[in-house]
Amino acid sequence: MKKKLVTGVIAAAMAASLAACGSSSSSTTTTTTASTEAATTAATEAAAAETTASATASADGKTYKVGVCQLVQHEALDAATQGFEDVLTKALGDNVTIDVQNAQGDSTTCATIVNGFVSNEYDLILANATPALQAAVAATTDIPILGTSITDYGTALNMSDFSGTTGINVSGTSDLAPLDQQEDMILELVPDVKNVGILYCSAEPNSKFQATQIEKYLDEDGVAYTEYTFSDSNDLQSVVTSAAGSSDAIYIPTDNTAASNMTVISNVTEPAKIPIICGEENMCKSGALATLSISYYDLGTATGNMALDILQNGADISTMEVQYASATTKEYNQEYADAIGFTMPDDYTPIAD
Repeated sequence: MKKKLVTGVIAAAMAASLAACGSSSSSTTTTTTASTEAATTAATEAAAAETTASATASADGKTYKVGVCQLVQHEALDAATQGFEDVLTKALGDNVTIDVQNAQGDSTTCATIVNGFVSNEYDLILANATPALQAAVAATTDIPILGTSITDYGTALNMSDFSGTTGINVSGTSDLAPLDQQEDMILELVPDVKNVGILYCSAEPNSKFQATQIEKYLDEDGVAYTEYTFSDSNDLQSVVTSAAGSSDAIYIPTDNTAASNMTVISNVTEPAKIPIICGEENMCKSGALATLSISYYDLGTATGNMALDILQNGADISTMEVQYASATTKEYNQEYADAIGFTMPDDYTPIAD
């Protein structure tokens, strides 16, 4: 029997956060696209000025400045950021200013963004994706840092003894769906599979973590596999072409670079009629066959509730357990299935348009 991954339960946090969603917000949110260091610095200074001018004092005179550093724009990360914002603005209204900045996939820009948050003495930082978290940890040991869309905190923080809490100014939520169940999907959908291509960006340590785990399960089942790694989007097409030519199925973990370039991937794999099993719903929707899905919006709302506990109740982030999604769904992309002539099992749900 395969060793199952142990996941935490966030059902209570999800219920509380979902109850907080759906109402309009009156807080001020500054959204900035950071493409260069100079532009990011200027935008951060402008956001700080706006914070001073616009945040209204609460009954006890307390206002909050929260910075969000998101690695790249794609639907999963966008949903996590939105869920986080919705919880804070519903609970705090005009007493919170949320400065959302996007690093456009560049880790150096992540560092510039979070250094701006630190210089302007923000009360809390949300790091959306692993490079953003790593940049934030390098920038401050004092300001609370919550991560979201992080697959494995031990890998991201280089902690070999990670056991659920970090002991430092970091906690958050993980987007890791059970990897043994994802490997089961490969064998269920392609029972005669001989070789699985594992495709991911070599610059993303959490992608390597997922690939290694999947490989262990494939080894247990006697299935051969080959890793196909790309350094960035520039060499992606050639690597995918190689993978499609030698694989019966392709597995892609929750990889941010791949997620932002699923059209490039599917333009190669769809004509080759290669089934792709991937790590999350929006990747699947953009050009893959099936996924074991979690809700990134719910992940963001859970992170938002953790932020409230820190800001309002003074919770010690160093002892806060990293939280995991408890609910998963087998989903598939009907358009991709039709294109490769694939009939899905009845217990898979088509992804809504």
